[in-house]
Amino acid sequence: MARGLQHPNEPTLAKARVAPEPRFRPAMFAALRHRNFRLYWIGALVANTGDWMDQIAIGWLIWELTGSGSYLGLLAFCRAFPILLFTLFGGAVADRFERRRVMQTTQSLAMLLALLLALLVFTDIVRVWHVLAIAALRGVLLSINLPTRQAMLSDIVDRQHLSNAIALNSATLNLTRILGGSAGGLLISLIGTAGVFLVNGLSFVILIAALALMHIPPVTRSRQRIGMLRSIGEGLTYLRGNTVLRSLVVLALVPMIFGMPYMSLLPIFADHVLGIGNEGYGLLVAATGCGAVAGSLLIAAKSDVRRRGQLMLLVMMGFGAMLFLFSRSQAPWLSVVLLFGVGAGQTGYMALNTTLLQTHSSDEMRGRVMSIFFLNRGLVPLGTLTAGFASEAFGATATVAGMGLAVIALAFLAYTRVPRLRSVQ
Repeated sequence: MARGLQHPNEPTLAKARVAPEPRFRPAMFAALRHRNFRLYWIGALVANTGDWMDQIAIGWLIWELTGSGSYLGLLAFCRAFPILLFTLFGGAVADRFERRRVMQTTQSLAMLLALLLALLVFTDIVRVWHVLAIAALRGVLLSINLPTRQAMLSDIVDRQHLSNAIALNSATLNLTRILGGSAGGLLISLIGTAGVFLVNGLSFVILIAALALMHIPPVTRSRQRIGMLRSIGEGLTYLRGNTVLRSLVVLALVPMIFGMPYMSLLPIFADHVLGIGNEGYGLLVAATGCGAVAGSLLIAAKSDVRRRGQLMLLVMMGFGAMLFLFSRSQAPWLSVVLLFGVGAGQTGYMALNTTLLQTHSSDEMRGRVMSIFFLNRGLVPLGTLTAGFASEAFGATATVAGMGLAVIALAFLAYTRVPRLRSVQ
């Protein structure tokens, strides 16, 4: 076993990497008193906005090149499959090397890929296989970046503010989804897809510079060098020996199959169920995004809450209940309100889940634990595909109702069968 490895049932967290500055800030933004987190947050805000603009533009580019919905599905597969395939490797990388350096490397390579795609479109030599290959390479980088980024949060804030930092990070992701999605469509009409790819490439500069300006004391890593496969195996063994962590990971993975795919069925609700057309569809999507931001900020404001495990399970039940009620709604205004609740419940639950995973993982294992957590990104397409087939067989309303009930049932099962989870702080 690697030197310094803690017992699975003995949760630890690194001591504060940077002492908070003695200035008052509202509790909702408490983590921003840490200089390193402020730098990261600003850089991530810019880079994530560019990334969402890029996602809009790359989908539009594929549509322009092919006019095929199948290729749009293939694009989503090329982005998601590498995450499922390589995320465990990414977690091992996050635990072996300095996390800030890993992030600088992945962000620099992602910037080069964005600039390459811009060049291919500018010169009018872009082909479909170019776009799909670049999307797949980005997926590989993301499989390393995701666990590294989450694990690094514990390196730049103290334990007291970790929950707040995770919630603010989640709020940033959802806010940039709204900003980047809206700006991406507008910029395509103004500067074309190539211009959007260029803007995205330049947005990485801010995050790379922010990472360079951080002052993070070195974290002691194990001196024992082992193979990547053995390192991944250690992470799985560590997880298997800890009931709380194992339950948290399952609770993070399964809702991605039963909960998240409702998004892919919203066009059906807008058109056939609610009769509100394209404009109404945009409103439904915006409602989930606004709810997600609100849910993240609410958790950020309540970052000192006790019995986080119990709160997480209750919020998860609320997420499932909102999803079920949305499936039964026939009124557009009520559907918008319920989807706001769905978005708030979804992100609030995931922020609490992530916080518990981080605070109950040892420093040496945190990257590998988070890599297993981020397998949920790779499972979303599987859930979406299943939901699509189910909607054809049983209808969209019955499918979403079943998904909501499944989330409630899973949360209730965890509440009754894993009592330790309810008392976790």
